[in-house]
Amino acid sequence: MPSYPDSLIKSILRSVRTIAMVGASTNEIRPSYFAMMYLLNKGYKVIPVNPGAAGKQILGQTVYAGLKDVPAPVDMVDIFREAQYAPDIARETVAEKDRLGVKVLWMQLGVISTEAERIGKDAGLTVIMDRCPKIEHGRFSGEMGWL
Repeated sequence: MPSYPDSLIKSILRSVRTIAMVGASTNEIRPSYFAMMYLLNKGYKVIPVNPGAAGKQILGQTVYAGLKDVPAPVDMVDIFREAQYAPDIARETVAEKDRLGVKVLWMQLGVISTEAERIGKDAGLTVIMDRCPKIEHGRFSGEMGWL
């Protein structure tokens, strides 16, 4: 598991307001659905990205087919897909970075791609791998203490 200072994770979670969640699911039992619900409840704007559900709604939010379709601004792209897809999503993020204002490329638990990390870092993005913003938020807010 890659290591990141708590101060970096806290700083990201404090500064980010809008998250494009690539791989958001309409299925209520999928982890991405729970993570999206949590982040929405904590005041983040979460824009679901899923080509198979484009035009539908997840938790009241319109689903977009790809990052190229998402309206600006987006502070962070959260990859909720398998690691094999991360490099292509990183390339799409970099292509839309200036239009959207993306500063952070975040890969969910279990998603580790050194290629995606390099693509993001080479474009000046802060890159986090193998972490869940829901879990990290809960950890820093004290909500995870009962687990």
